[in-house]
Amino acid sequence: MAETRARITTVDPVWNRLCQEAEAAIRDEPLLGGLVHSSILHHKSLKAALAYRLSLKLSSGEMSDQMLREIADEAYASDPSLADAARADVVAVFERDAACHRYLQPLLYFKGFQAVQAYRVGHWLWKEGRHDLAYFIQMRVSESFGVDIHPAARIGRGIMIDHAHSVVIGETAVVGDNVSMLHSVTLGGTGKEEEDRHPKIGDGVLIGAGAKVLGNIKVGSCSRIAAGSVVLHDVPEATTVAGVPAKIVGKAGCAQPSVTMDQLLPGGGDA
Repeated sequence: MAETRARITTVDPVWNRLCQEAEAAIRDEPLLGGLVHSSILHHKSLKAALAYRLSLKLSSGEMSDQMLREIADEAYASDPSLADAARADVVAVFERDAACHRYLQPLLYFKGFQAVQAYRVGHWLWKEGRHDLAYFIQMRVSESFGVDIHPAARIGRGIMIDHAHSVVIGETAVVGDNVSMLHSVTLGGTGKEEEDRHPKIGDGVLIGAGAKVLGNIKVGSCSRIAAGSVVLHDVPEATTVAGVPAKIVGKAGCAQPSVTMDQLLPGGGDA
């Protein structure tokens, strides 16, 4: 009975599906066999595959992939929530990104997903007091993926960053669970103050492409920020804001904007 219970606790539906999709991908495109085997099928768990993939993407002449893999392995072994968050992120990307048709796509190809997983390792380092190494990870994520997330920022799970280019998330920013954002989003400060100076994004928020959310303000859960908006003041829950500066233009339009990805403004305009 004890052995059966141990087996049950190791079941990982996300990882099992990734392996099945990897095998199918090799059948469909044998030329990718080496990539798919080394990235997925050679590993026994999602955390091992993530450590391997991130180490290759972030390595440089300044730090080898072997050293980075050891750092990532240590992080995943120390904090199981990192892999749990990655599973939620995989599912989030699959469910919300119309261009994502398989679980393996984020792991192999999508820099938004990869950047968030690398940030999670950097955040673990930050919490461990290893700030210089965390800054190094931040630098390599920015150089490799075009995404700049301070390792001290706090980001929930079920995150989808679509396209991801030029996304900036500042040091004291907080992002809740099940948030979706598109490229060129900035969660930034408004000056040189060193205190709490970045936005606090609630659960289930959808942030459109190019939106700038600035200052120590709160964006309520299940709200929408229209593309290109500049948000300088608090946003109530379940509302839509748009414009420069952003103003309330209506309700959010649905219970979970970040999941439906509906970016149409009231009256038919784009969010």
